[in-house]
Amino acid sequence: MLKKSLSSVVILLVMLVSFTLTACNGVGIASLQRYSDTKDGYEFLYPNGWIGVDVKGASPGVDVVFRDLIERDENLSVIISDVPGNKTLTDLGTPTDVGYRFMKTVNENAQGERRAELVSAEERDEEGQVYYALEYRVLLGDNVERHDLASVTTNRGKLITFDLSTSEGRWDQVKALFNTVASSFHVY
Repeated sequence: MLKKSLSSVVILLVMLVSFTLTACNGVGIASLQRYSDTKDGYEFLYPNGWIGVDVKGASPGVDVVFRDLIERDENLSVIISDVPGNKTLTDLGTPTDVGYRFMKTVNENAQGERRAELVSAEERDEEGQVYYALEYRVLLGDNVERHDLASVTTNRGKLITFDLSTSEGRWDQVKALFNTVASSFHVY
């Protein structure tokens, strides 16, 4: 009887530890909020505890910015720019082409203050709408390392870039969350 009870306790503990580890590593949809911009036709999920930032005076094309209330250097932004000749995303090139072009533009515009390195570039298709998922490591001028995920698409003659950024030191901790948020971005 004691042996059976002990084995039941061990099984219960293993299940409890397994559930706890799964809950810590998983990204629950309940921990995310939805943002929708009906004017520009896009939406995404963002983490609870993130707040909107006033974008008046921001760089041209910045449409919306959110940042973490506690980890203040974690943020997301949506940047909208014109696409010449109503080109589609695939007209602009492959995911790698577009990723390298973004990287080159960032590196040239930063004048040595920022160096981006393309880690990966992939394409996803959602009901005929093509998105490029881009991942970057970024080194800022004062040796601060960052990690960025971007989801890029075209819609209504515009190039829409959704970007998430965190410190490289926190990347492993927020990777699953950031991947969920980045893949939630879509246009309509």
